[in-house]
Amino acid sequence: MIALQNKLRQMGEAFAAVTENACHYFRPVMAFPALIWAEDGEADSFNADNHKACQNITGTVDLFTKTEFDPLLDDVQAALEGLGVAWRLESVQYEDETNAIHYEWTWEVATDGENASQGS
Repeated sequence: MIALQNKLRQMGEAFAAVTENACHYFRPVMAFPALIWAEDGEADSFNADNHKACQNITGTVDLFTKTEFDPLLDDVQAALEGLGVAWRLESVQYEDETNAIHYEWTWEVATDGENASQGS
């Protein structure tokens, strides 16, 4: 199975390349734009022969920006494409409290039992 921690580290590196204000799980006080990403569970995974045959990990990427038509939108989507994960732009909203535009993507990445010994 593809090592989950390796895939998550790759995601962190890809999002850090989008903006220096990229964090895993939470957003400390920081300037805009800010990107927060996190894995949040497992979906449609299955077991076979008493082991995990396929694990699908799901998560979110949230971008907070004060710039209308921010080019980082394309950078986030390019990072998701480069990671080879399935993704979807889930919502876009304006937040009165922060005066920021909040974009949310959901993503899903699958691992499979055939790659168990590779750990890549």
